[in-house]
Amino acid sequence: MLCAALALAACGNRAERPDLGETGAMSLLNRTLGREAAAPEGGGLCGDPMLVGEVAGPVDGRGACGIDSAVRLRAVGDVQLSQAALIDCTTAKALKTWLDTGAKPAIGTRGGGISRLRVAAHYACRTRNHQKGAKLSEHGRGRAIDISLIRLVDGTSISVLEGWNTKRDGPALRKMHAAACGPFGTVLGPESDRFHKDHFHFDTARHRGGSYCR
Repeated sequence: MLCAALALAACGNRAERPDLGETGAMSLLNRTLGREAAAPEGGGLCGDPMLVGEVAGPVDGRGACGIDSAVRLRAVGDVQLSQAALIDCTTAKALKTWLDTGAKPAIGTRGGGISRLRVAAHYACRTRNHQKGAKLSEHGRGRAIDISLIRLVDGTSISVLEGWNTKRDGPALRKMHAAACGPFGTVLGPESDRFHKDHFHFDTARHRGGSYCR
């Protein structure tokens, strides 16, 4: 059966069947053998098989707003986003790093792990905190994403607003916040200012003194 599957993945007239490459051939082989593919269906954004969504291309915006090469990120592996996030690849990769090294370890096996992130904001041509006269937000460049709630596999919700100061959810949320420093250049949370009481703001702007985390 294995030989037959390999033959199926390799055979075919090249004029009719495009060269799948190593990744495509292995995906076809896995499907043929009835095994789950290593990467989620639709994955492969930004050169990472675990980033799921579509290429959006250039996004034009007013003034300095816009994204040179945007993607619509819908999921990171098996963690779904509540809405497709229009961001650049650097930000998409940073979100994956944060999930893998910060958010998932902070949750551990609780509730079966993380299943979904509520995206409070992504690309928008606006000033920081929507304040008149303020500098352009990194959201206006596709370099930022805001997360307000983490949903677990068992249906449990961990809200930044409601859980930050609780014994049950506070420790995990604080670990997530701290772990974002590094993957992201700016990390803001409930103790940063009145504008971030209900969500984490993550962006990939870089600062001379390192990550800015509050």
